[in-house]
Amino acid sequence: MSAGIQAALAVAPILVAALLLVGFRMPARTAMPIVYVLAAVIGAFIWKMPLAQLAAATVQGLFITFDILFIIFSAILLLNTLKHSGAVSAIRAGFTTISPDRRVQVVIITWLFGSFIEGASGFGTPAAIVAPLMVALGFPAMAAVMLGMMVQSTPVTFGAVGTPIIVGARGGLDSPEVAAQLSAAGLEMTEYLRIITADVVVIHTIVGSIMPLFMVMMMTRFFGANRSWTEGLSILPFALLGGVAFTIPYLLTGIFLGPEFPSMLGGLVGLAIMTTAARRGVLVPKDHWDFAPRDKWPSNWIGSFEAHVDAVDKQMSAWRAWLPYVLVAALLVLTRLPQLPFGTWLQAVGFRWGEIFGTQVSAATTPLYLPAAMLCLVALLTVVLHGMRASQFRTALGESTRTLIGAGFVLVFTVPMVRIYINSDVNALGIASMPIAMADWVSVNVGAVWPFFAPMIGALGAFIAGSNTVSNLMFALFQHGVATSLGMSAAFIVALQAVGAAAGNMIAIHNVVAASATVGLLGQEGATLRRTIFPTIYYLVATGVLGLIAVHVLGVGDPLAP
Repeated sequence: MSAGIQAALAVAPILVAALLLVGFRMPARTAMPIVYVLAAVIGAFIWKMPLAQLAAATVQGLFITFDILFIIFSAILLLNTLKHSGAVSAIRAGFTTISPDRRVQVVIITWLFGSFIEGASGFGTPAAIVAPLMVALGFPAMAAVMLGMMVQSTPVTFGAVGTPIIVGARGGLDSPEVAAQLSAAGLEMTEYLRIITADVVVIHTIVGSIMPLFMVMMMTRFFGANRSWTEGLSILPFALLGGVAFTIPYLLTGIFLGPEFPSMLGGLVGLAIMTTAARRGVLVPKDHWDFAPRDKWPSNWIGSFEAHVDAVDKQMSAWRAWLPYVLVAALLVLTRLPQLPFGTWLQAVGFRWGEIFGTQVSAATTPLYLPAAMLCLVALLTVVLHGMRASQFRTALGESTRTLIGAGFVLVFTVPMVRIYINSDVNALGIASMPIAMADWVSVNVGAVWPFFAPMIGALGAFIAGSNTVSNLMFALFQHGVATSLGMSAAFIVALQAVGAAAGNMIAIHNVVAASATVGLLGQEGATLRRTIFPTIYYLVATGVLGLIAVHVLGVGDPLAP
C-alpha cells in the first residue's frame, strides 16, 4: 500500500466528518457515531489492527472522555450556581455603570470579561454569557453574537482552566512514538506541555493583542450608522491597552505557571486595569459612539428574545459575586505549584487500567487533580458563601446535567475515534499509525512551508468539532509527526496547531448556533459566519507567518532534539 493511499485512507474519516457536519448539516450526535464506525472499519480491515487493540483504544478514549465531561459538567455547574445565587446578575450590573461608549463596553465586557469566562468555563460559555448581556445593554442581537464569537480566539487555548492543552494536547500526543522521544530527551509529558504552553502564549500575545481593536472596528463597520472602520480605529490607544492588559499577564502566567491559568488570570488582571482606566477616562476618546436609534436597525439585527439585566439581590456585593472565581484561581494555583504537596496528594487518588485486553494500551484518570474537582468544590462552597437555598442548587445541578448529556453523547464517539487513529501503529502490516501516515505524506509533498499551514489544520479541526480540545486530540500527533519528519521543532508546530484551533472557534458552526440561540437569532448563522471569517483569516495568516519566521529565520529549538 503506497504512502499516498495510506494517507488518503487515514484522512477519510476526517473528510467524512466534514462532509456530514458541514455539507449535509447533520447534527454531531448523528455524524460522529458514523465517523467512529468508519475509523474502526479502516483500522480493522485496512490497517489490520487486532480487535483487542481496537477495543483497548476505545476504552482509552472513554477514560479521556470522562475527564472532559467531568470538566464540562463542573464548569457549567459553577456558572449555573452563580446564576441562581444572583452573582451573575451582580457581575452584569456592575458593568453597566463603567461607560456609555459602546466601544469601551466591547473592550471591557466582551474582550476581558468574555476571556475570563472562557478561562473559567470554556466550551462556548463566553458567547452564551456575553451575548445576552450585550443585548441587555442595547446592542443589536446580531452584533452581540458576532462579538461573542470573536472573543472565542486568543483565550480559547486555555479555556476551562487549560483543558485544550491538559486533555487535548496531552491525549493527542499520548503515543508510543512520542513517549520514546520524551524518554530519550529526559522529559516528562507535563514538562513538554509546559514548553508547548510557553510557545502558544508567545504566539497568541503577538497575534491576539489587537483583537479588541479588531472587534470594535468590526462593530462600527457592520453595525454603525456610517458603516465606518475609522470610527472604531479612533479608540486605538484604549483598545490596544485593553489588548495588552490581557495578553501580558496571560503571557507571564503561561510561561511561569502553566496551561491552567493564562486566560482566567489574564482576564481578571485586564478587567481590573481597564475598568479603572475607563472610570478615570484614561485613553478614552473624547467623542462618544453609539448605534443608530433602534427603529433604524434592519429587522435581521434584532432577535426574537429580548434580554434584560436581572434584578440583583441587594445583599450581593461585587466582591461576593466574584469570590467563587477568585477561590477557583487560588485552589488551582495551590494544587499546581510543584513546591507544594497538594498536587501530589490529589494525584495519588486515581484509577488506572494497564495493558487493556492484553495490549500495550493503558488508561488512567486522576479525578481529584483535574480542574473539575476544584470547580465542583467551589460550586458547593458558593451555596454557603451566597446563602443559597437547596432548591436553587438542585436547579443548577439539573441544568448542568442536561448540558452534560448533550455533550457527552457526541464525545463518547469522538474521542475513541481519535484513540483508534493514534493506536493504529499496532497492526499486522507493520505500517505506521494513521496520523503518522498522513504526516509522512504531508512532509514529502508540502515541506518547508508547513509552519504556515499548521494553524489551518488546527482551525479545520475546531471548525468540524467546535472544540479546541477535540481538534488537539485529533491532530496533535499528526502535527508532531510532520514536524519530526521535516526536522522542525515538534513542540512549536503543536503550538501552532493549538493556536489555529483556537482561531477556528470563531467559525465553528455549532458555536454560532449556540450563541445565536441565546439571543433568539437562529437562522442568521450564515450572516455571522460571513463576518467572523475576517478575523479568522487574520489570525491564521498572522500565525502562519510567525511560524515561518520562527522556524526558518529564528531557528526555534526542538526540546526533543538529540
